[in-house]
Amino acid sequence: MSARDDHGGGRDVTSFAGKVAVVTGGGSGIGRALALQLAREGARVVVADVDEADALETVRLAAAAGSDGLAVRTNVAERDEVDRLAERVFERYGAVHVLCNNAGVVVHGGLEAATWEDWQWVLGVNLWGVVHGLLAFLPRMIARGEGGHVVNTASMAGLIASRGLGVYNTSKYAVVGLSETLAKDLRPHGIGVTVVCPMGVTTRIRAADRNRPAALRRAAGAPDAEEVTLIGRTLEPEDVARRTLEAVRAGELYVITHDEGLEPLRRRFQRLEEAVRRRPEV
Repeated sequence: MSARDDHGGGRDVTSFAGKVAVVTGGGSGIGRALALQLAREGARVVVADVDEADALETVRLAAAAGSDGLAVRTNVAERDEVDRLAERVFERYGAVHVLCNNAGVVVHGGLEAATWEDWQWVLGVNLWGVVHGLLAFLPRMIARGEGGHVVNTASMAGLIASRGLGVYNTSKYAVVGLSETLAKDLRPHGIGVTVVCPMGVTTRIRAADRNRPAALRRAAGAPDAEEVTLIGRTLEPEDVARRTLEAVRAGELYVITHDEGLEPLRRRFQRLEEAVRRRPEV
């Protein structure tokens, strides 16, 4: 492993002035905070969200901060919708410098009770949404040769397993692993990668079921799962956005927002180390 294998790499995004940024799930929460922080720093922002009214409100707020913006209703679980988003962005601006794959949803409950619909919905948004973003935007970002940066929103649940969050954990572990590999693959193209792994943040993700497609709703009569109570503080989205853009400017791969996550991380890697040391010699 090289000295830079744990670094996000990239070039040309030490400043966001004049850059074009795309933020999925930008209608609220971390996505809106990212879009508005980018706008305040001079970027033109494209806000994609399944809730068009929320996306338009974010663009309105970005315009008040002096940014030219575009709102596009997009369900990131559908590849054709993300492809159309990319077409609109490149037609209007001709380039994308910062791609924030941020849209996310959650279901609670043990894996033994998870339904096919739960898996389809959560993986469709949280994992396939990231994949669709990469497929739609990366080839043209690479072809332009201007560098850039990809921000993938994961979670501390992508680093530490939590009982009652198994479907969500699965999606976010995948996003972390994808991001770590992507950082290595994109380094020759001058495109950096940052993966954001927060714990509790004041967002509406617990109310994400409001936008769950009818075809993927749980069957009538299915038991409601008890919500998981997270440890640690609850941060504001603006704090996460600020730390994330600091990491982009610095070319850092990981954004770990909560000190409370350090001890669980230590315990996990201690168990991994112990497993290696217990291995019998062959």
